[in-house]
Amino acid sequence: MIYLFLKYLGRILAPILLKRFATKMQDRFGQQFNQQNHNQQPPKQQEGKVTLEKTKTSTKTKSDNLGDYVDFEEVEE
Repeated sequence: MIYLFLKYLGRILAPILLKRFATKMQDRFGQQFNQQNHNQQPPKQQEGKVTLEKTKTSTKTKSDNLGDYVDFEEVEE
């Protein structure tokens, strides 16, 4: 008898609880999205002005110990 009562109660309460949970999660995601958008500051650069920023230069050095370059020719037989 208790099992049937819990089963009936679960059918009634489960959709209500799931809907409440979904709306809470949607509100949390919306708040996080709004916080991220408000934290971003617009660029202080004038419109139409172009600036180039140099990227990190390569630290690789060329080594002369790589070997010899061999030029080849195709030979027809």
